Amino acid sequence: MTQEHANVRLLKELDIGNLAGCASLFSEDFVWHYFNPKLPEMQGDYVGLAGLNDFFQKLAALTRGAFKSEPQSATAYGDELVVSHARNTLTVEGRSIETDAIVVWRIVGGRIVEAWDIPSVYTV
Repeated sequence: MTQEHANVRLLKELDIGNLAGCASLFSEDFVWHYFNPKLPEMQGDYVGLAGLNDFFQKLAALTRGAFKSEPQSATAYGDELVVSHARNTLTVEGRSIETDAIVVWRIVGGRIVEAWDIPSVYTV
């Protein structure tokens, strides 16, 4: 039996609905990178836990609270990177969308320092 990687276990503690309760998981200079040509108003780098919170507040406003993310898998690569896959559902301008997304997490010293959110935008 293979033991689960410590960084995968760390990500399982992350609760996007309660970021304040997960503050200890993040470095102070954490950066969330988001690029989506279909949602240019959301694109950019969000710095710190406050920035990540702003990202999810903007997403909630854009989707009128309809955004949901269902984790599918998480795989560690070396001691620093974890790639997670989620199935996201949201409604934008009255249109329901279901799409896959990958987040590449960089974890150093037991803290999340950076993440790249990569949604599949051309197969929606």
